[in-house]
Amino acid sequence: KDFSLSNEKDAHASDSDENSERGNWSNKGDYLLSMVGYAVGLGNVWRFPYLTYQNGGGAFLIPYTLMLALAGLPLFFMECSLGQFASLGPISVWRILPLFQGVGITMVIISTFVAIYYNVIIAYALYYLFASFQKVLPWSDCFSWADEFCSKTRLVSDCNATLDGEIIHANYSFITSNNLTCMNGTMNYKPVQFPSEQYWNKVALQRSSGLDETGNIVWYLALCLLLSWMIVGAVLFKGIKSSGKVVYFTALFPYVILLILLVRGATLEGALDGIEYYIGKQSNITKLMEAEVWKDAATQIFYSLSVAWGGLVALSSYNKFHNNCYSDAILVCVTNCLTSVFAGFAIFSILGHMAFVSERPVSEVVDSGFDLAFVAYPEALSKLPVSPLWSFLFFFMLLLLGLDSQFATIETLTTTIQDIYPKAMKKLRIPITLAVCILLFLLGLTCVTQAGIYWVNLIDHFCAGWGILIAAVLEIIGIIYIYGGNRFIEDIEMMIGKKSRLFWLWWRMCWFFITPVLLMAILVWSLVTFSPPTYGSVLYPAWGTAVGWCMIIFCVIWIPVVAVLKIVKAEGNLCQRIVSCCRPTANWGPYLACHRGERYSHVVDPKREKEHEIPTVSGFVY
Repeated sequence: KDFSLSNEKDAHASDSDENSERGNWSNKGDYLLSMVGYAVGLGNVWRFPYLTYQNGGGAFLIPYTLMLALAGLPLFFMECSLGQFASLGPISVWRILPLFQGVGITMVIISTFVAIYYNVIIAYALYYLFASFQKVLPWSDCFSWADEFCSKTRLVSDCNATLDGEIIHANYSFITSNNLTCMNGTMNYKPVQFPSEQYWNKVALQRSSGLDETGNIVWYLALCLLLSWMIVGAVLFKGIKSSGKVVYFTALFPYVILLILLVRGATLEGALDGIEYYIGKQSNITKLMEAEVWKDAATQIFYSLSVAWGGLVALSSYNKFHNNCYSDAILVCVTNCLTSVFAGFAIFSILGHMAFVSERPVSEVVDSGFDLAFVAYPEALSKLPVSPLWSFLFFFMLLLLGLDSQFATIETLTTTIQDIYPKAMKKLRIPITLAVCILLFLLGLTCVTQAGIYWVNLIDHFCAGWGILIAAVLEIIGIIYIYGGNRFIEDIEMMIGKKSRLFWLWWRMCWFFITPVLLMAILVWSLVTFSPPTYGSVLYPAWGTAVGWCMIIFCVIWIPVVAVLKIVKAEGNLCQRIVSCCRPTANWGPYLACHRGERYSHVVDPKREKEHEIPTVSGFVY
């Protein structure tokens, strides 16, 4: 017999670990902060505040909280329990239901696509971070790179005025030359771009006219991308043992910066206008009658918590078997949502000041996504005293928020490799981790060309949308309706102890009915309201949209492909084959024999898998 599995320790493992083969988190703090870092990302800062003000201000918190309870938390708890129970990654954990193993593959492939473009966004943050080390921020004024449309203030083109008792309409130069005054509400403005917008497009991105015009690789963005991958590779070289310590800084320090930005923003003129615009002087409760508001709340919760990406399963797989995953799930979910609300105050206080200084309504300075992070907010920071300091803090915060999410995403990929090739991963963890980082860096070079931002937006539009929804719907249907919801609850009770029927009443309601119905509704809504991707006013060519569809098809095609392969390799007639593939494999259950009890006393030991017929795909034992 080959005893190498028990004699060799992975970098994940230490002598004090419960699971000496796979390893465990050094302590619970490492795990919780890694989970918080994974869930709390850039979307908490640049998407939630925008959705809140757009959907009725403080009233939006009602559907947001309900969607947390009905959709986000049930899925989050399910995935954490699943990973912890089996101590397996997002593909191998589908020993629970071999027919649906393609769902795990879909999650990992989508995480791979996301890892490629997410690190490009981190590279943008690094570029702006380095650009902040100047006495005068380079986007604070229209410098040599600007064109004739660049202006720090809005320029009036024409308006109405009173001349000799009559109201006339004239261009602004005529009005000023005759010492006339424009009538309130009649001024039309020239189409101008603020310095921060032109800097983002002309200098940082060197943006081309569209996806058709690839252009050159922007060398300084490529170097920032390389640096971001070097940071990720360095932190993960020992897996969770090294990343678990780094997250104490990367997960906690953004809160310090958010607090500093909030205190600074609250002391500025116009801050109250921004805050009132965020939560509303009087929340618009009537907005709750619009279906779009509920869809936005559900979508934001779903993506913010990072469910169905595979990362929650991967990170939880390193927990000790009797860890209380129930309280962990609630703590991380609540922390994530409170962070979103808190970040909104920090963002809108300073945007309110920007509106005050530029004499514009708050609605004209508010944006979401890239425009908030790299145009609107930098513009606001450039107007503050000691602006380089505030700019450095903001982009350092974006860097940290991005990095700890990226750590978990790459750990998802390496955990998958470890479960498929345990021996190789034990001996070659560092080279394999570095190889993953190098490969993803090379694939990401397309995203730092002059058309790079269009590729980033395209991947985000397709891969981070429907693929995740499809995976989530199949995940909950497979576990609750095929494996069995009550059976899954018994598995959880083996870890956290016996609970009353009243305790499980809410979770049964959500898992059996409410959550799958909500997910299906969001998926159908997303398909019905599909619109071709755009970046600002730039339309994508037909072939670009086709590439997007190809990406999403490549992600989800594995679900039917693997299901067919499983059925073909099973024995018996078609009905018997399908039934056998809907049963857990012989080696499904707690990883360690000491945790299996009577319910899983029949489980095949991982070291003796080859002695039993276990369903395989492409020769790999999952």
